[in-house]
Amino acid sequence: MTSDDKIRQAFQNQNWHEIKVTDSWQIFKIMAEFVDGFEKLAKIGPCVSIFGSARTANDNRYYEMAVECGRLLTEQGYGVISGGGPGIMEAANKGAYEAGGKSVGLNIELPFEQFHNKYIDRDKLLEFDYFFVRKVMFMKYSQGYIVLPGGFGTMDEAFEAITLIQTGKIARFPICFVGVDYWKGLFEWIEGTMLGKEKNISPDDLNLYRLVDTAEEACEHIFRFYNKYLLKPNF
Repeated sequence: MTSDDKIRQAFQNQNWHEIKVTDSWQIFKIMAEFVDGFEKLAKIGPCVSIFGSARTANDNRYYEMAVECGRLLTEQGYGVISGGGPGIMEAANKGAYEAGGKSVGLNIELPFEQFHNKYIDRDKLLEFDYFFVRKVMFMKYSQGYIVLPGGFGTMDEAFEAITLIQTGKIARFPICFVGVDYWKGLFEWIEGTMLGKEKNISPDDLNLYRLVDTAEEACEHIFRFYNKYLLKPNF
């Protein structure tokens, strides 16, 4: 079905029976994705999610940073969760996999785009049709986020976490954006316009995330956050 077909279909009248049948089966499919995700991820233990572009080449410096993040987290006993695809996601899984750690992939089925990478543990690969179900898994089973350069999807995931923490819907956990050159324009706008000019956030909201320039700084921020609370991975 093309995009034009989908738009036309949205404006067509449907009877109650058609709506009920379609929506009911969709609900069961959504429930199945939640149940499968909860059952598999609940057994893994403390993890950190690493985000970034699927388009990042393996000779890019941010790819190497993601590999290093995966390795450093694994050495401290954390599992690594990625979006399951290529680019930065592959690099994060690679770092964890090669260091002998737990490597989790939450892959999303996209037309002509994403395929899961080879560095995910076979029993820790989950496939999703729905972005919102996948994001619940990231939020529920991550003890921290490391956000490397990426596009709209990366920003969607990062700002979803910031919003949920800001509004008290989930407990606070550390969020690190890696790559000062890449992210500084965005955060200068947040501080200068969103906060300074328009007052759409509070000054304390700037403390919900950290901007760093290396894998070591990002991981150390997460380690310090949990050391402060005397919490350590339980495996």
